[in-house]
Amino acid sequence: MSYFSPLGLIKEPFSNSPDPEFFFESNEHKAALIRLLVEIRLRRGLSVILGDVGVGKTTLSRKLFQMLKEREGILFYMILDPTAQSEELFLESLVRAFNLQEQLAGSTSILDYKEVIKKHLFQKGVEENKTIVLVVDEAQKLTEESLEVLRVLLNYETNDYKLLQLVLFSQMELLPKIKEIKNFYDRIVLKYVINPLDEPETRELINFRLHHAGFETELQLFTNEAVSEIQRYSQGYPRRINLICHNALRNLVTSNKAVIDGAMIRDLIARSVV
Repeated sequence: MSYFSPLGLIKEPFSNSPDPEFFFESNEHKAALIRLLVEIRLRRGLSVILGDVGVGKTTLSRKLFQMLKEREGILFYMILDPTAQSEELFLESLVRAFNLQEQLAGSTSILDYKEVIKKHLFQKGVEENKTIVLVVDEAQKLTEESLEVLRVLLNYETNDYKLLQLVLFSQMELLPKIKEIKNFYDRIVLKYVINPLDEPETRELINFRLHHAGFETELQLFTNEAVSEIQRYSQGYPRRINLICHNALRNLVTSNKAVIDGAMIRDLIARSVV
């Protein structure tokens, strides 16, 4: 039996896996998502979503995928780890992401990679009038060579729209890097920084995840003092909030207490188990 079953929950409420079903629409996450959808619909090219570690960028990217994957006329691709030590290796990763391996016919030169990707963008984006979306997570790992490859792809366009809709999800360290590459930075049509949650949103996140996991009673599992302590410790970062709430729920079940209060959260923090 799972530790959360005694609470009437049907699934883990505070997992840090980027499950789009547990995507909490804070004001900033919702604004970022809406603006992304607008730029993609208009096919304007390059969007960059920035934020510190644990602020919810990866979950946002999965939510974007969930919303777009079933829309007619949209082709969605994703690179989860863009680490590549050379232009050739990065081009190879793009070929795999676009599922173009069979079109290479055994040729694996840089020029072959570029040509097959270009042909794919024009065939799908112009001849078939598809919207091609490429999401790159952990984009702070992109090298200057990889950024140059993406810059060239963003040059492909019709008179009305860009053939590739590129969305970079990244930690803040990407920003000074791309600012140094003016002909890349100038192509950004949306730059949005996601900030941590405030205390009311932290409370909303906790309640949202509990109810989404099957918690149906009106009982308040986390007291207001507990939420304040969680906010203070986590500084509003969803990943930290999930971790401390996970450990608090587990402690609640094993201690036979009725609610999670401020004292329990402080004790967990003091014992360095969060």
